[in-house]
Amino acid sequence: PSFGFLFDIDGVLVRGKTPIPAAKTAFQKLVNSQGQFLVPVVFVTNAGNCLRQKKADQLSHLLGVPISQDQVMMSHSPLRMFKRYHEKCVLVSGQGPLLDIAQDLGFCQPITIETLREKHPLLDVVDHDRRPNVLVSEYFSVVLFGEPVRWETNLQLIIDVLLTSGYPGNPHHHENYPHIPVLACNMDLMWVAEAQSPRFGHGTFMVCLENIYKKITGKDLKYEALMGKPSKLTYQYAEYLIRAQATERQWKQPIQTLYAVGGSATLSQDDEIDNSWETELASAAAAHCRSVLVCTGVYNPHTEVPLDARESITETVFHGHRDFRFDPGLVEPDHIVPDVDAAVDLVFQLENFAP
Repeated sequence: PSFGFLFDIDGVLVRGKTPIPAAKTAFQKLVNSQGQFLVPVVFVTNAGNCLRQKKADQLSHLLGVPISQDQVMMSHSPLRMFKRYHEKCVLVSGQGPLLDIAQDLGFCQPITIETLREKHPLLDVVDHDRRPNVLVSEYFSVVLFGEPVRWETNLQLIIDVLLTSGYPGNPHHHENYPHIPVLACNMDLMWVAEAQSPRFGHGTFMVCLENIYKKITGKDLKYEALMGKPSKLTYQYAEYLIRAQATERQWKQPIQTLYAVGGSATLSQDDEIDNSWETELASAAAAHCRSVLVCTGVYNPHTEVPLDARESITETVFHGHRDFRFDPGLVEPDHIVPDVDAAVDLVFQLENFAP
């Protein structure tokens, strides 16, 4: 094969924990009788609350085909490339086995918000029942894996760390700018579960953090890197995983086209961030990335599309992250199909691929 698939998970293969019926049918077409994939496949999820192996096991169970952790890309997977942060003490925010996730990515000294709270009990006082009667100093960078459970605690303590250059027991200093590095995974404002309407995602938590920081300091919160769909970094790393699969199977033909099923193509980031990791991903890139939108997720095929493109730019609410440019050309999918099974059929047809 000269092409590979990048599959979104939520709204494409599952809704919450319920598989979308078309997904099992689609995946029977993608494997041979031994359960080996006929084309390279990577699952790209903006989830960040578990290890890759757990997500691979869940997908194997839901789809009825064997999936390895090397086929799964979480929103935080590209953090493996940010080696210069791995030795430093980092504050991690999110849910799930955060220390295990951080250590699996290469971080040697991760600290959770809960640990920070225990070390500095005077900082977290929104909940009167948790106020202490009783302070160590560390240097941090901050890694935002996903939305936490207690938003007020995480918002307060992350702001404390940013406004004290990593010494949260000290008084705030607004002149500490630019602040210590912040790396964020998963910018999704909303995501689809079993409920009838989309739910708040990590992007909503980031909107709160950005606005609180700006309100307090008058300055913009700056990110060292943003990863997760639709960032360019995420698709570069996913392509690297696709090529690794092709090499492992000794498929000699170069991968020319990637089909992103469920997601839009990449968006470009406004501010230049440090791109030293790009050299690690610099081997021959695919010529095309085509987006195939399915109608089982957040996308609603029944919303009216304005006839005048200029009108659509002014009328459309852009739900993407603050630091990404709204480019209607990039948001427009290359193909729209009813579900993931139709997407696989379409790609096989476009590529004249007969398994």
